[in-house]
Amino acid sequence: MTLSGKTVLVTGGTGSFGRRFAQTALDKYGARRVIVYSRDELKQHEMRVSFGDDPRLAFFIGDVRDAPRLHRAFEAGPDVVVHAAALKQVPACEYNPFEAIKTNVLGAENVINAAIDTGVPKVLALSTDKAVNPINLYGATKLCAEKLFVQGNSYVGERATRFSCVRYGNVVGSRGSVIPVFLEQRARGKLTVTDERMTRFWLTLEQGVEFVIASIGRMKGGEVFIPRIPSMGLMELAKAVAPECGVEVTGIRPGEKLHESLMSADEARHAHAFEDFFVVVPEFHWWSHADWNEGQALPEGFSYTSDTNDRWLTGEELKELSGL
Repeated sequence: MTLSGKTVLVTGGTGSFGRRFAQTALDKYGARRVIVYSRDELKQHEMRVSFGDDPRLAFFIGDVRDAPRLHRAFEAGPDVVVHAAALKQVPACEYNPFEAIKTNVLGAENVINAAIDTGVPKVLALSTDKAVNPINLYGATKLCAEKLFVQGNSYVGERATRFSCVRYGNVVGSRGSVIPVFLEQRARGKLTVTDERMTRFWLTLEQGVEFVIASIGRMKGGEVFIPRIPSMGLMELAKAVAPECGVEVTGIRPGEKLHESLMSADEARHAHAFEDFFVVVPEFHWWSHADWNEGQALPEGFSYTSDTNDRWLTGEELKELSGL
């Protein structure tokens, strides 16, 4: 098994993803130990209590901006690092650009350096659809982080450390997503949608965690893994959450796209398609593509966008996934 008997360190481990990942890694995949690295002592305390003081769970207070502290945590000897720490709220990143860069870009560099210096075998970073052709700072910082992790493989020399990324869309019901907002607005009888034409990619938290774990097993170093997931229009989502409510169209916000993309046409030229995922491979001359030759090449001009997707989520499927 991918994580069986392994020690895994998760940056940003008290977030929605980190908590579910830790539970799944320990209880389903038999990880020996999960180390949570995060900066909020209250969230760590709450997580410790909710896990019943599980001895397989360890906690490090620290920020990915703090390179010496990160290095100390990596000296605990993880076999795998999952880098999930980020500032990810689009408006917050727009208003606090220096802070976004310090966490999302310089923090990524710190993770890479600490992993190389301490010899961590596998490091997988979480990215977002907003990193493709970014129009907001959050997306731009995540694009930078992706580039750092892919190129990080050329810095390892003879060491065994390898870096890859996972890129996926909106997580159903996660903190800051639109579904909790709609549920709040439902009580007032009116939902707000920025544009009636808007579409997004969707997956559940559990699907995201499972895809990350599968990608840890698949990675050779340098890949960006993208799940094949369904799209849904925001109006359809609003009707599924609160069919009895009216909808007010407020206008598209700064830094917001009508449709998101998980893979650009330029990336598709060096990508391979499998039944449930795509893999974008590096174009560096030193990187061998042989491991992914079983996948299908993508047609000229292909891009993976939420409005041209061949998989769509119905209202009933959304309710089932989100527990509405």
